Amino acid sequence: MSLSSTVPPALYLASRSPRRRELLTQLGQPFLLLPFRGLQREDIDVSEDVREGEDADTYVARVARAKALGGEKRLGWRRLGAGLVLSADTTVELDGEILGKPADTADAARMLAQLSGRTHRVLTAVAVSDSRRLEHVLSVSTVRFARLEQRDIDRYVASGEPMDKAGAYGIQGRAGAFVEHIEGSYTGIVGLPLNETWQLLRRFGMPA
Repeated sequence: MSLSSTVPPALYLASRSPRRRELLTQLGQPFLLLPFRGLQREDIDVSEDVREGEDADTYVARVARAKALGGEKRLGWRRLGAGLVLSADTTVELDGEILGKPADTADAARMLAQLSGRTHRVLTAVAVSDSRRLEHVLSVSTVRFARLEQRDIDRYVASGEPMDKAGAYGIQGRAGAFVEHIEGSYTGIVGLPLNETWQLLRRFGMPA
């Protein structure tokens, strides 16, 4: 048996998210961080703008797949060893509206007021590319928020936690107190659905 048939390829994580790093580590799967070129929101691999008429399912899958392909390009540019690139994207949908990362504190407060007392969807797409093929999986969960008072929203926005998160909240942080009920994948809501990711990596030959 050749060495190439027994040693799995390197896995590169194309994400800035510390939450995704923690979750991938939880799988027990070794990985390397794939460095970006610029500051957050300045990397030109993929636009996260929603296209006209694009629904949440299509949007989040497109962005995750584009991030994986962008990661493949960076492997070549940086002359890193060949391997798999894993990327993910998470978005929140309420009544057909995609709620991405807030532009500022007023936008964050607006989103939280929309979510107050309502049930919304959280979608996370995970994509893996090995330069020959690109596949993705989609995790969809529902989350119901308690009714929030304005002081709850103001205090949470003042904490700074909502600013880099889809829908202006992180279930693993202070906003966990707002959640009355979830249906689906908790880790998917955090940002990397472990079961779906495990299944996808196995399809690419990883021993996850």
